[in-house]
Amino acid sequence: MKTEEIFQKRLIARHDELRWLYMELYGNSDMFAELCDEMYRFAMERAPEFRSLDSKREKDPGWFRKNDMLGMMLYIDNFAGNLKGVKGKLDYLKACNVNCIHLMPFLESPKGRSDGGYAVADFRKVQPNLGTMKDLVELSKACHKKNINLCMDFVMNHTSEDHEWAKRARSGEGEYMSRYFFYDNPQIPRQYDATVPQVFPTSAPGNFTYLEEMGNYVMTTFYPYQWDLNYKNPRVFNEMMYNFLFLANQGMDIIRIDAVPYIWKELGTQCRNLPQVHTIVRMMRIISEIVCPSVLLLGEVVMEPEKVVPYFGTVEKPECHMLYNVTTMATTWNSLATRDVRLLKKQMDIVNSLPKDYLFLNYLRCHDDIGWGLDFATLKAWGMKEAEHKRYLNQYFSGRYERSESRGELYNDDPITQDARFCGTTASMCGVESALYEKNEEKLSNAIGLDLMLHAYMLTQSGIPMLYSGDEIGQINDYTYRDDPEKREDSRYLHRGKFQWELAEKHKEKGTLQERMFTGLKKLEEIRKSRSVFDSGVATYTYDVKDSAILGIIRENEEERFIALFNFADEDRTAWMEEEGEYSDLITGKKMRLCNIIVPGHGFFWASKKKGIYK
Repeated sequence: MKTEEIFQKRLIARHDELRWLYMELYGNSDMFAELCDEMYRFAMERAPEFRSLDSKREKDPGWFRKNDMLGMMLYIDNFAGNLKGVKGKLDYLKACNVNCIHLMPFLESPKGRSDGGYAVADFRKVQPNLGTMKDLVELSKACHKKNINLCMDFVMNHTSEDHEWAKRARSGEGEYMSRYFFYDNPQIPRQYDATVPQVFPTSAPGNFTYLEEMGNYVMTTFYPYQWDLNYKNPRVFNEMMYNFLFLANQGMDIIRIDAVPYIWKELGTQCRNLPQVHTIVRMMRIISEIVCPSVLLLGEVVMEPEKVVPYFGTVEKPECHMLYNVTTMATTWNSLATRDVRLLKKQMDIVNSLPKDYLFLNYLRCHDDIGWGLDFATLKAWGMKEAEHKRYLNQYFSGRYERSESRGELYNDDPITQDARFCGTTASMCGVESALYEKNEEKLSNAIGLDLMLHAYMLTQSGIPMLYSGDEIGQINDYTYRDDPEKREDSRYLHRGKFQWELAEKHKEKGTLQERMFTGLKKLEEIRKSRSVFDSGVATYTYDVKDSAILGIIRENEEERFIALFNFADEDRTAWMEEEGEYSDLITGKKMRLCNIIVPGHGFFWASKKKGIYK
């Protein structure tokens, strides 16, 4: 079948719903017709190898749900200098068992006002120091030859103030001012501020920025140099969809939609999670299914698992293919600091009860800070006060408690409310940094053990596990950001340091920190991808072992019963349980009975037994 015929077949199957949604939101048939014309153009421009991938994945729509999926987030410059450098490091990534690379923001953004690349000045250009769009396509093709998927960020909520639209709006052109939220007096901005929470109350207070040379206020939810786009204007939606399709045609497999809940604004609301957001995301899903059906949508929605569910859409009308499991990540670290897994268990029970079609990305650390968005209603019922508990967590992970070996720094610390977020690498939070500083081998062994335990726990969850570049070799905090005038005010750069290739080479030297982390993690990854019990659709539930410090997890299919035990306390604890039959310890290979198991401090067990006819 010819490319044009394939496009028309996909369009016919989805046209009526797309038109209905578009007209409901915009009521503009001319703009809808233009959108369809542009979709056709992008479909015809799509490279043959990417069209071939579209056809292949349409026949296997669950290709990304398998247990061999493992991602890694990385900054291009920190990891390998530029896009060509990343291409040269693909063998290393394959050695890490990684088959999905999430490239952190790389589109053109102004130096010193980029928010780590999330203030995009041009959606069709790569930052010059990182390479070109041609380099991006070449990287994508090289990745596909090695069965590696490529993921990028698509910043929909706003543009940089240096974007062409913003420049023309600043000069007073009405057509471009209408693409943002401009007001010539403070009355309406004040009405918005009355209901809209502040994202960064310390570093970027308020939701508007006054432009003195224009005598206008412009909406800036995040930072003053990031101007919010007005999606009530169909021109904004169309043009951003053209940018989306352009980027998809560079060979992306997954496109992460940044700050999804914020993209529709309505006076008198919190401007979060409004119904129109779901209309927009559903249209994006339909558009991608017509033009580039191999491309997946990853939504960034920072809320509790049960509240992010609407962003999956429904079985009949799906929206995002996958979402981040943000709150579970924060609750994991809370469990470590409190030596109490009750809240984590409750949250995992909620996630495990959701339909198996809902796919989460699980991680321990990422490029961003850790915000303590915990279930404080439950914690309050257990006698914990929100403000005090957040302070405890920040002090614990900053290493201010005697029993804490963690190291890191606060981010967006508010001296009035004493609220703050936390920054640090996984290794530093597990005690690797403090052990190296003290040259204490016993503490280092304990820290490596804790680091591996947390990764084993992450790999046990249903969904796609995501590593953060450097975690595979136990890379610690990088304090050199304090010497850079453009970074010193943003402590998130503490865990955004350059990848230490000279240390990475030590993963081949027996007994080094890097080898112990790399080898231990690789063994876990290979066990996971070799057993169907780790598929995302497998029945998964928690196991109550009568100790609040130990998290028990069961995964089970027709062939196998898998049990994992994780001790979040730093002393030995007993998992009170009695399982029938003989299990195999998947790490040591030894046979064992699961009866009142003593789990070492910060240790874990992965145990399994075959079932029925598969014995």
